[in-house]
Amino acid sequence: MKTLNFNLQPEILENKIIKLIPLQEDHFETLYEIASDPLVWEQHPIKDRYKKDVFKSFFEGAMSSKGSFLILDQETNEVIGTTRFYDYNPEKSNVGIGYTFIGRKFWGGPYNAAAKKMLIDYAFKTVDSILFHVGAENIRSQKAVLKLGAVKRNEIIYPDNGGVLHFEYELAKIE
Repeated sequence: MKTLNFNLQPEILENKIIKLIPLQEDHFETLYEIASDPLVWEQHPIKDRYKKDVFKSFFEGAMSSKGSFLILDQETNEVIGTTRFYDYNPEKSNVGIGYTFIGRKFWGGPYNAAAKKMLIDYAFKTVDSILFHVGAENIRSQKAVLKLGAVKRNEIIYPDNGGVLHFEYELAKIE
């Protein structure tokens, strides 16, 4: 078992493709421009998150989590989307990575994988496994976490999320 404390929101994480910076209140409008596209949410359990009031609730949750990041293109500094760490459990030595969305302009490119790899590499300095919770209808995200090497471990229904079925995937650190 790890005794280190996990910092959910380091200052900046970056690689050749993207950089992750801590999410701030003044990022709302820029991020909402991307989130206002209904197709971004078509496979997501909360399909109307493109509506400003619904997205505002998501954004407030991201801010209060103290583990959220704005994803920026390293070359152009353009905002791509957001992602976060959540549910750090020191006893089980795991943390969740998720609440990720990226603009359609960046779908199919290296951005999502680059963000996840950077978060995974950072987390594995402290924890032994990473959890991903993906809506049962979100085939795109399920394929993405499987590509990372995660294994489906559980099925969970979140009552506060409209009772929508989610799949829990786990990626274990390989020593």
